[in-house]
Amino acid sequence: MFVDEVSVHLRSGDGGAGVVSFRKTRGKPHGKPEGGSGGKGGDVIVEADPTLATLLSYRRSPHLHAGDGTHGRGGLRNGRRGSDLVLPVPVGTVVRDHEGIVVADLAAPGLKATLVIGGRGGRGNAALAGPKRVSPSFSEQGEYGEEATYQFELKLVADAAVIGFPNAGKSTLLARVSAAKPKIADYPFTTLEPTLGVVRVDDREFVLADIPGLIAGAADGKGLGHAFLRHAERALALLVLLDPSPLQELSVAEQLRVLTRELERHSPTLAERPRLVAVNKADLSDTAARADELSQSLGQEVLVVSAVTGAGLEGLMHALADIVDRAWREAPEGEGYVLHRPLAQGFEIRREADRWVVTGRQAERAVALDDLTRPEAADFAAERLERAGVDDALRRLGAKTGDEVQIGSIVFEFSESEDTR
Repeated sequence: MFVDEVSVHLRSGDGGAGVVSFRKTRGKPHGKPEGGSGGKGGDVIVEADPTLATLLSYRRSPHLHAGDGTHGRGGLRNGRRGSDLVLPVPVGTVVRDHEGIVVADLAAPGLKATLVIGGRGGRGNAALAGPKRVSPSFSEQGEYGEEATYQFELKLVADAAVIGFPNAGKSTLLARVSAAKPKIADYPFTTLEPTLGVVRVDDREFVLADIPGLIAGAADGKGLGHAFLRHAERALALLVLLDPSPLQELSVAEQLRVLTRELERHSPTLAERPRLVAVNKADLSDTAARADELSQSLGQEVLVVSAVTGAGLEGLMHALADIVDRAWREAPEGEGYVLHRPLAQGFEIRREADRWVVTGRQAERAVALDDLTRPEAADFAAERLERAGVDDALRRLGAKTGDEVQIGSIVFEFSESEDTR
């Protein structure tokens, strides 16, 4: 099954917790801190894999989780880092976040992007020791991993695309000029999914895509509109294949007008791609006359071919190869991109009922300690909140001594005093 659009729910790994551990030595009644730190949680990474052609596996398994970091141990033994989850996707996959923003366009093999970052591992008491706290009796908790929903959308990477109305002969043409084996029948919408074929012209070759038939209103999603338009976006050149048969309600000139209009409505950039126009089914008696009439009205050559007999296809493929070569030379370098966004390090404060609620990575990290009932740990957390600017922000918003403040699952009383220690 060809699947070109899926929604996936991703979760990075949780960070492991640091531990409190001491090694008793002579002359040091409190012992030397030797608690190890927890390992970082695994990231979720997406990578373009040229061996894949569909997103089917993510339709079947849309919920995915990276590995968790393990907890630290005594004897200065740190926890193991959680394993990253690398998601292989076909080349040409576009990744959008829940707001519809494109965060990665994986148009080149090997291009990768980190979508969800694993939780930080908590520091053990050995890592927290210093001149101010020689033997800390507390450690940090590991951070939870992040969760996010992304949309994967595949856009085929082809040098040229054949467009035309249903039953125009696109699949027959592709099967004739390449080794591709698309479904072929004498009824409309035979092609229900895009097909790629490699065309060899002397010492040159290019990738040609057979796109599902386009009809009027495709830009609005009628017929197989978006299935067509999305997969044509990456093509460097277009081959417009027209059908002169009596079964086709529109004339070849009207077909070309409708196809051009739908391209322009979907994307002006796509409509401006270099193109060839060809009339198929040369074996029909009036095909040449219709092609000549269209050529005169356009002021450009319109080729006459037969996908069934092969008449005119060699010249058509030579002309298409020339256009593709020229497009490659003129195309800007650097396919694809990854949007790098800084992690949200700040915090937000809102009033809920009778308490202040502080959210954000920076504030939550400040209080993520194993035991805040210990005065030493509580003082340490208070100092970190003060340095982060949380206390000043609460004062500016009107917080008074005795007000309840919640950070994560921790609730404490606020003090207006500048010295929180």
